[in-house]
Amino acid sequence: MTEFLVRHLIKDYEQTDQVSVRTAYGVLTSTTGVICNFLLFLLKAGVGLVLGSVSVLADAFNNLSDAGASVIGLVGMRMASKPADKDHPFGHGRIEYIAALIVAFLVMQVGFLFLKESITKIRHPEALKFQTGSVVILLISIGVKLWLGGFNRKLGKRIGSKVMQATATDAFGDVLITTVTVVSVLFFRFTGWNVDGYVGVGVSFFVMWAGIGIARETIEPLIGEPVDPQEYKRITTFVEGYPGILGSHDLIVHHYGPGRNMASIHAEVPNHVGIEESHEIIDRIERDAIKKLGVFLVIHMDPIETQNVRVLEAKRKVEEVLDAVDPGVAIHDFRMVDGKEQANLIFDMVVPYEYDGKKQEQLKRAVIKLLRMADPRYQCVITVEKSFVAAEEPQKKEDVDQKDDR
Repeated sequence: MTEFLVRHLIKDYEQTDQVSVRTAYGVLTSTTGVICNFLLFLLKAGVGLVLGSVSVLADAFNNLSDAGASVIGLVGMRMASKPADKDHPFGHGRIEYIAALIVAFLVMQVGFLFLKESITKIRHPEALKFQTGSVVILLISIGVKLWLGGFNRKLGKRIGSKVMQATATDAFGDVLITTVTVVSVLFFRFTGWNVDGYVGVGVSFFVMWAGIGIARETIEPLIGEPVDPQEYKRITTFVEGYPGILGSHDLIVHHYGPGRNMASIHAEVPNHVGIEESHEIIDRIERDAIKKLGVFLVIHMDPIETQNVRVLEAKRKVEEVLDAVDPGVAIHDFRMVDGKEQANLIFDMVVPYEYDGKKQEQLKRAVIKLLRMADPRYQCVITVEKSFVAAEEPQKKEDVDQKDDR
């Protein structure tokens, strides 16, 4: 069903890096959410009025509020797709994050209201009434919401949309709440025990925690987050693949919404090559990055020594020392001022972000000591930098096993 809707309602549905296609995905999921939730509202409200069931009516208005959340997602995606203007030169993509944040608060509100209702049921127990019609309607609601949650999650992952992921979590939260309601009614029907309130407290905390998780994930790109290791590899490999580029470092990526990225990087070039020749290569990389990566890339050019044997030997010695002291540390911008009495080694040392000032100082002292032992003439001028790259998550055992099998 999902693929049928995508293929028939979204033009160029495979081109998910295009803003117009992403917007079409957002419109599809939001419109589907509004229609499904509004139909559930009408169905539940009608049955609730006929049966005189307050719980079914309450669930009906919950679906109406979910339709409102889908409208927020629709408006957010529409506004995020607006092109850049003089007041917003980087576009309006971050509005999608704001819309997701609003949906996250709606999820937390549902969990909080359910918590209050559950506590009330514990303090003032009410006799449950088993009504077959109500249970059937709730089961239909679970089926629709389960499909709607999967629909939003699948397409949200496909286009990297946080607002669609938030809507999916909202739908799954409703599935959990409604399922608990059905299970509690059936449990009471066959045992006579009313556990509705106690189970509801646990579910409400689960829903609120899910909302907090959505909010946290949405706030991170708004505040600024480290470069994803895969994105880091993709961009650095692209830059270093051009002739005349010897290496790169200090990559920083700024997100202005999904698919709207600006980045800066330092590219190392041989110092014996003419500056105009190297500059022409840098310009070509920047132009190609927009076309091939969809990234507005700004490159700083760092000339490095490639021919002076004494400088290269000193750099090799520094790298050997660092590998012995801490393999997780790297250097760049290495220079050497060679004199008769001493040789100044000047370089930047990149350390993991979690290293505090004390750890950095200990590392510097260890490096300086070992280099002086290697050559008493060496004097170090070290600038410590923290990495902007996020730590890679450890691979799951089953993933490693699959790679080994291959």
